[in-house]
Amino acid sequence: MIRRFAAVSGVLALSACGGSQQASVAPSEAAVLASSPTPSATSTRELQIPAALRGRWGLVPADCTSTMGDNKGLIVVDAESIKFYEARAVLDVVKDVRESRVVASFSFSGEGQEWKLDEELHLEKDGRELIRTEHGENAMTEPLRYTRCA
Repeated sequence: MIRRFAAVSGVLALSACGGSQQASVAPSEAAVLASSPTPSATSTRELQIPAALRGRWGLVPADCTSTMGDNKGLIVVDAESIKFYEARAVLDVVKDVRESRVVASFSFSGEGQEWKLDEELHLEKDGRELIRTEHGENAMTEPLRYTRCA
């Protein structure tokens, strides 16, 4: 009986010690959170693909008009990804961004495979043409030119 009392007393004593430590930590954590800056709208925009680059783009005119599902050269660019015929690239890290250009790392997935690749997207011909250039190991040697779908 004395052993049980001693064991319970020891546990209570330890938990009492732990409680005071938490009380002293909590205010400092709150102070850190209160002093942390919140992200601005500008920083959020910089983590996205610029609006000027978003939309539907085709390698050939038929990619924009096909209703047969055979538009293999069509890409759809949104704020955080590029969708291809049989793959998708999700934005990971923006390295450089301007109104009509972005260089970023993307995580690709498609046909049961996953890979990472750096992509550069920029506009030409008054925003009617999108140039997509891959960078890094296994990148295509030449850029691809897409036309904006109407």
